[in-house]
Amino acid sequence: MKNLIRSGLALGLLVLLGAVAACNGNGSNARLNSIAVSPAQATVTLGTTQQLTVRGTYSDGSTRDITPQAAFISQSPAVATVAQGGLATGVAAGAAVIKATVDSLTATATVTVAVSSVAVLHASPDAPDVNVLVDGQAAVSGLAFGQGTAPVTLATGAHTLAVQARLPGGAVATVIPATGDSVSETFAAATQYIVIAEGAVAAIGPQIFSRPLTPVTAGQARVQVFHAAPAAPKVDVYVTAPGAGVAGQAPLGSFSFKETLGPVEVPAGSYEIYVTVAGTKTVVFDSGSVPLPAGADLLIAAEQNTGPGASPITLAVTDDQGKNSQLLDVATPAPVRIIHASPDAPAVSVYVNNSFAAPLVPCLAFPGYTGAQAASCPTYTAYTPVFPVGSVTSAQVTPYGNAGVIAINAPLALKAGTQYSVYAVGDLAQIAPLLVTDDTRRLATAAKLRVIHASPAAGPVDVYLTSGSSIGSATPVLTNVPFKADSGFLGVAAGTYYVTVTPTGTKTAAIGPLAVTLAVKGIYTAVAVDHVGGGAPLGLIALDDLAGP
Repeated sequence: MKNLIRSGLALGLLVLLGAVAACNGNGSNARLNSIAVSPAQATVTLGTTQQLTVRGTYSDGSTRDITPQAAFISQSPAVATVAQGGLATGVAAGAAVIKATVDSLTATATVTVAVSSVAVLHASPDAPDVNVLVDGQAAVSGLAFGQGTAPVTLATGAHTLAVQARLPGGAVATVIPATGDSVSETFAAATQYIVIAEGAVAAIGPQIFSRPLTPVTAGQARVQVFHAAPAAPKVDVYVTAPGAGVAGQAPLGSFSFKETLGPVEVPAGSYEIYVTVAGTKTVVFDSGSVPLPAGADLLIAAEQNTGPGASPITLAVTDDQGKNSQLLDVATPAPVRIIHASPDAPAVSVYVNNSFAAPLVPCLAFPGYTGAQAASCPTYTAYTPVFPVGSVTSAQVTPYGNAGVIAINAPLALKAGTQYSVYAVGDLAQIAPLLVTDDTRRLATAAKLRVIHASPAAGPVDVYLTSGSSIGSATPVLTNVPFKADSGFLGVAAGTYYVTVTPTGTKTAAIGPLAVTLAVKGIYTAVAVDHVGGGAPLGLIALDDLAGP
């Protein structure tokens, strides 16, 4: 009897388990016919999430949440990811299809990641390199004048922006905003914001513009232009076919300092950009022919011209990848100056392109030289503008009055808008040209000091810049500087200093200590040279503001 009861209980349990299994967990014998993901369309921002839910529909018409049973996969994980359990996270701008699978059934949802972006342009003509902070974190470091950034993608919503000027000695100072730590801005979805640091340092501030964050139309180029030149007046801008000029043309628009034109799309091709004084046909800038390729998305800042040439502006161009270039007026020259720094060479004459009938520089002499013409020969020339830049391809240096003996015959490849110094360096037997480029943009926050090593007798040297005349416990600002080296311009706080040059690794002064007073906006070049005739005692050729007015 007991065995009969046990058998009955076992049979009943089996029947019950079978019935449960047949119900598919839905309390019936219904089969899972389809699944759906909700929401079918969702929008998130960078780093935010959306919970996706999978609902099953059964053969008896019932539905239920079966999310835990679903396997999820993102078909564009670079745009949005999804965890098992259905939590989707925005990673980058775009749309991602999320697929859910239960048994052999699938369904999808689309998650769109909405973003904003910000790009920064440095257009302050007397400001140093800057750092750009977004939400207190460095987004860009060391952005130079005339440079822009690629767009930085941000989540929509409130953000803070700040711009720091990089000062001598590694210090920084927040210049945007003028007071406080940051500027607050609310960034809308699908919108690009352009922040321009513009104006002279004394009145520097941000100009913030926005435009739709949309792709450029196929076959078109997109351009937006900003007036970022504080010293330039209100202007008209023309964009024409190359060589068309402005007569009979209508301007694209007019704008004043701190205003913008565009964005505007134009068919891909070559164009010429003219800028005139507003209301006139007086051209103050002519770009020459400029190619605008299909898909180009350009931010163009009309910036104050801090280099050579008569035009008051240059155009700083940044594309959507952060690549920077500069458009100069077609008449921009390449200024060149020449310095006699060969200690035992006689007075010399300088010619170009082998044109010995007419010297470019009739006479130059090393400082202290007492030979023929020494009294009337300067050591260096003023800058001579070369235009067109291709008109000078070589330079020749000969002894004064003897054009038949060529001491230096050097090719020259000059670039418009770049200023050059050509030093004749070395002893006469090895005399050679040293070509360096000069940056004459003045900074409102620092002096600029450069050292040229033109002493063939000195060997490698250390250079000290100290507040007192002693270098006993000082560290050199430049170490192991070889012959013909150019230190480049160093940003130095204003003040009175002593310059001392020693053989590398020693504290024995070969030059100095020489007292120099450096002022903000000053540009100072010191050329270390031998004594006249060669060897010690060494001396300096003072150039730029170091030479006085």
